[in-house]
Order: sequence, then C-alpha cells, then structure tokens
Amino acid sequence: MRYVYLEKNDLGDFICHLKKSHRVVAPVRKENQFVFADIESAEEICLEYIPTILPPKKYFFPQKEKLGSFGMNDSRLSDMTVEIEPTIIFGAHTCDIDGIECLDAVFHKDPADPYYKKRKKSIVVIGYECMFPCDEHATCTTMDTHIPKAGYDAMITDAGEKFIIHVNSNIGEKIVGTFPKVKPADDEARSRLRKLREDKIKKFKTKLDPSFKELQPLFQRSYDSPVWEDVGKRCLSCGNCTAVCPTCYCYDMYDEVRLDFTGGERKRVWDSCQLEEFAMVAGGENFREERSSRQRHRYYRKFDYPMSKYTKYFCTGCGRCTRTCMADINLSETINALNKEKKNV
Repeated sequence: MRYVYLEKNDLGDFICHLKKSHRVVAPVRKENQFVFADIESAEEICLEYIPTILPPKKYFFPQKEKLGSFGMNDSRLSDMTVEIEPTIIFGAHTCDIDGIECLDAVFHKDPADPYYKKRKKSIVVIGYECMFPCDEHATCTTMDTHIPKAGYDAMITDAGEKFIIHVNSNIGEKIVGTFPKVKPADDEARSRLRKLREDKIKKFKTKLDPSFKELQPLFQRSYDSPVWEDVGKRCLSCGNCTAVCPTCYCYDMYDEVRLDFTGGERKRVWDSCQLEEFAMVAGGENFREERSSRQRHRYYRKFDYPMSKYTKYFCTGCGRCTRTCMADINLSETINALNKEKKNV
C-alpha cells in the first residue's frame, strides 16, 4: 500500500468526499467526554480526544441486535438479514483498532458469526494516530497498542502542517485515492513518520510494572492471590467495566413475543460477567458467586485465557475500565499489586 499527504485545510472537503458514499461516524464532544456519533461536517469532529465512552465496537457488535423473527409454529428463524448502511469509522485510535482485531478473532472463528461478519464487511476504518498519551489511565505503551500496525483501511498521522495518510487496503485506496486533493508522498512520508514516532515514543511512559511478555506468566501464578479479595470488597458489580471494554463480547439471547402470541423476535444483548446472575445455572447454583471471583475472571479474560486461545492479549490499554469504575478500581494498580506480591514471595 502507499502513503499520501492531505493538507489540513482540505479535511472538510475530505469528509464531504467520504459522505458521498458512506455514513461517517467520528469522535465528537458530549459534555465533558467524547462519543462516536454520526457527523455532518469536519467541524463536529474532535481528533484529539480521550477514549470515547463506548468504543467503536458498538458498530460491529451492537448493544442490542435482532437475530431473526419466528412464528409459534415455525421450526426455524426467518428474517435473519442484517441491514447496515456502508459506514466509515473516522478517527479511531490504535487501541480501539486493536480491540476490533480481538473481536475479529472471536467472531470469525469457525463457525463464524454471520451478523458480525456482515457488519464487518460494511465498515471501513480510518484511524487517527495518538501523538501524546491521552491520560494517566491508559496502558497502551505496555500493551503495545500505541503504534499503528494493522487492522485499519487508512491511518491518519498529524505531521504538523499536513496529515500523512497510510493507505492500507484496497477499499482504503478506493476511498482515499479517489479524493483529488491527496498527494503521493511515499519515501518522504516514511522518513517523516519514523522521526515523528521516535519523538512520540519518548512521551509515552509505561504504567505497568510487568512487561508485555511478563503479563501472562504473572497471571498464571496469581490465581489464588489475596489481591482479588481486596478488589472484590470494593467492586459494586455494576458491570460498567465490561460495558465500556472494547474486547468484551459476552451476550445473552431472549425471545420477545408479540402480544397476540402468534410469533416474535429473537434478540441478543450485551451481558456482563460482573453481574451476579451471569454465572448462575439451573438449580440456583452460581459458580462465580463472589465479586472477587468475578473480578478475577475479568482480568484473566484479558491477560491469560485469550493468550492461550488466540495468542493475543484482550486488553488494549485504552483505560476505559479504570475511568468508568465507580469504586475506583484501577487496572494498573491491580496488576502492579500482583507483580509486587509475586516479587516478594
């Protein structure tokens, strides 16, 4: 693929170009926070933003989704089509793009999820590279998600007076390459990007004591740690942490029956392993009844289990779980406490 330059003054025209063929969603301000929402012009977009309340996961895997319709005498679901307008997610951070790659690993695994697969094919990702750490809660440096690597169709980097765009897919080329105001910048752009990222890395500090490679071994030794009891005593089991996580994918399904009892719709909705009833089974047994065990399970679903199954951490370092926690449970503090405990053994 290739690199092109886009003058900053041309961003408005570029957004208009994108909207000719796609619905465009981008980060916009909502009171003192940010959300991904439909935009009409470039003036609404906030490119320098702390991670949005909900990640762009919501466009690939909606909070509530209809799976199909049924009649009371039917043996199979009908009306299982997914209607989605071609969409561009504009301005996604690299941590959220990494989250989408995690979802790809889950929902594309045989048997692939047809609803996710259809949405994925209809969505184009144009990322925006963070050149400064967003706040004290992000751990993207340790999780190695602060540098663009893959998962996007195009990536925009602020190079001062202009943007450098890395066109990374055929659809990215079709969309970016047809905008007449972009200018080729291959060799020069690569050189400028190297220098920009050398300077950028100096600004990004690690907040986790264990390194990237040390995380899974740490968790494999920490299952019975008293740290989980401390975290469990503070946890309110509200489910906020999983609701905002870019890689949590648990869901529940239910049937919504019409009032005349002739049929209904089957739907799925996000669920949370932090809710008390999540692990409850027939007979009233609950194999994760304690909040400490539910919190432990959440951490292991980020730092141990997915490494064994997908060879990938499912924490992107976005910091959302820490920002949204009403009990001030801090991911960095929890992991550093585990690390300190094991070093003192």
